[in-house]
Amino acid sequence: SHIFKRNRDLTKAWRGKTEQLLRVDEHDFTMRPAFGGPAIPVGVDVQVESLDSISEVDMDFTMTLYLRHYWKDERLSFPSTNNKSMTFDGRLVKKIWVPDVFFVHSKRSFIHDTTTDNIMLRVFPDGHVLYSMRVTVTAMCNMDFSHFPLDSQTCSLELESYAYTDEDLMLYWKNGNESLKTDEKISLSQFLIQKFHTTSRLAFYSSTGWYNRLYINFTLRRHIFFFLLQTYFPATLMVMLSWVSFWIDRRAVPARVSLGITTVLTMSTIITGVNASMPRVSYIKAVDIYLWVSFVFVFLSVLEYAAVNYLTTVQERKERKLRERFSCSCGIPHSKTMMLDGNYSESDANSLAGYTRNQMAAEEEKPEKMVVHLAMSNESNSSRKRGLKGHVGLRIIQNTHAIDKYSRLIFPGTYIFFNLIYWSVFS
Repeated sequence: SHIFKRNRDLTKAWRGKTEQLLRVDEHDFTMRPAFGGPAIPVGVDVQVESLDSISEVDMDFTMTLYLRHYWKDERLSFPSTNNKSMTFDGRLVKKIWVPDVFFVHSKRSFIHDTTTDNIMLRVFPDGHVLYSMRVTVTAMCNMDFSHFPLDSQTCSLELESYAYTDEDLMLYWKNGNESLKTDEKISLSQFLIQKFHTTSRLAFYSSTGWYNRLYINFTLRRHIFFFLLQTYFPATLMVMLSWVSFWIDRRAVPARVSLGITTVLTMSTIITGVNASMPRVSYIKAVDIYLWVSFVFVFLSVLEYAAVNYLTTVQERKERKLRERFSCSCGIPHSKTMMLDGNYSESDANSLAGYTRNQMAAEEEKPEKMVVHLAMSNESNSSRKRGLKGHVGLRIIQNTHAIDKYSRLIFPGTYIFFNLIYWSVFS
């Protein structure tokens, strides 16, 4: 009837015509095209869909891409009046010859199969073939962390024929650098993608020969802002916090000790946290230099108070011995008498008149008492200071406050100088 003629299944007739046109059953597709002749050229182009992840611990990256091959197989040519191609899915791929391209140094890879195998085969009347697939591959990337986290990494995805040498299959980029396309929306949380480019060269295997190998190279630069917030800024704050102890009274032992120990433990935690997320490399990273120098500054601030406390204890012990030895002191008319406790000010020291270092030593040898005469003299301050220049080193040791005073300048100045050198070298 008229309805039956309109609704009959036309795919049966078309399927028979397709098999007849391609002549799949008439040829042995286990052999490459033009077998026994020159190498068959196979062009390749790639469109990168996404760069999924970069792993520093495993030293690899994961990429999803559209991999396309172009070659000519005259066995698949068919007559056509309108010069249109025929498109097939992955079921025809199993019946014809396709290039055996694989990913060198890949750890895991798979062809997407949702909702069906993501494979497309397009055959043109003259026998040219386009073979496309959607692949996700995880490949190895040899990374150098000597400048981490101020580093740039260059990784490569390598393609090569597994069975056919360069005498049988010539693998090449179809359009040079234009053969690699990337999605403009590709982005990574920790890296800035600086450059994608292609290269090619021959690879030699001693057992099988020379092979054409194609490279997809991309350069990544790490974002530093995350590490500034998580590593550099906390470490700098801990170093600055350790300097607070220089302004705390030397007799406040619990305050200064607890502050020093807290900053040391915090720096240890920061160093452990950074190294936990990194591979165990045998060389020093840039972040290691910064953290360990910061740790040394914090540790030195603890040692600084240990020195201050020790010198204070030694000084007080000497003072007690002097008090016990010279329990009384006699006044002298028209002069002042003062016990030497090591904490006199510079104005008091400058008022020492008529007593040289030898005379003071002679007074110490007398068993009766020790006095320091402060005679009323009209000598100029400059002459008095010249007389005390030889005692500057002794006064610094005796007056342990001087160590804290100098530390307030030396520690920040040295740390700022280190930061200038560090960021100028690694930036």
